[in-house]
Amino acid sequence: MKLLITRNLPEAVLDAARAEFDATVRDDTRPMTSEEAAAALRDYDAILPTLGDAFRAPAFDAAPGARCKILANFGVGYNHIDVAAARAAGIEVTNTPGAVTDATADIAMALILMSARRAGEGERLVRSGKWEGWHPTQMLGLHVTGKTLGIVGMGRIGKAIAQRCHFGFGMEIVYYNRSPRSSLDLPARQLETLTDVMAEADIVVVAVPGGPTTHHLIGAEELSAMRPHAHLVNISRGDVVNEAALIAALNERRIGGAGLDVYEFEPEVPEALRRLDNVVLLPHLGTAALEVRTAMGMMAVDNLRAFARGEPPPNRV
Repeated sequence: MKLLITRNLPEAVLDAARAEFDATVRDDTRPMTSEEAAAALRDYDAILPTLGDAFRAPAFDAAPGARCKILANFGVGYNHIDVAAARAAGIEVTNTPGAVTDATADIAMALILMSARRAGEGERLVRSGKWEGWHPTQMLGLHVTGKTLGIVGMGRIGKAIAQRCHFGFGMEIVYYNRSPRSSLDLPARQLETLTDVMAEADIVVVAVPGGPTTHHLIGAEELSAMRPHAHLVNISRGDVVNEAALIAALNERRIGGAGLDVYEFEPEVPEALRRLDNVVLLPHLGTAALEVRTAMGMMAVDNLRAFARGEPPPNRV
């Protein structure tokens, strides 16, 4: 099978792919355009795409009778792929769940602590050479231990964040989820509405999948329900949060702060957001550890390998 890998991956993953397939690695770190995606659908038997690669309806429309028969996505999120359009074209879609859970939950914890304790702001102060030394009221932040955590989306990652916060920091857990959750390994209260969670929590973490159903799930109304000292953390997809509404809330100090690993128009980050001190900004580091990215890649190769052998892929979307 002729395979296109759309972005460079860890060497162990590339070695595994080359051992099984006629693999080509695209020499560009930017997401594929719709035109590139259409060309790839015409020219390759299989594609290993990742975040942002534009496999949406226009790409499939531009590649009728596509040669490609599987998109083995590198990542758990696949909102850059129109799954319905892919299936209509006879193309299988897989992803890499499980491998990303702990790493993404760890980044959520980093953002919780960095935002609540003003770590990013403090680090910039030290680097600026303007720090005048310790004093009792310097850069007072929010004490995390014992606070109430609100989780929006109690899936694998949401549960992993809840476990870290409850057992590690003694936090009470409340959450909003579209369906009931009956089997949690810790005490947690599912609240009836998203607004209820936003209003009750000291820290809110957004951990829902991307896609049309969650686009701007967190907007002006939801942000206005938050307490003035509360912090918002987003490790899901950038467009789940209405970025303009968040900037307004931060700028007007209506919430305590925010920690972001994703952005609505990534990689573009508005200057209005970049100049604020009460927000921590990370460059989408959620799974950025070699062993995690290797595990993700191996899972994608496993999906490709099973498909090539005529077996059901282990992680079909």
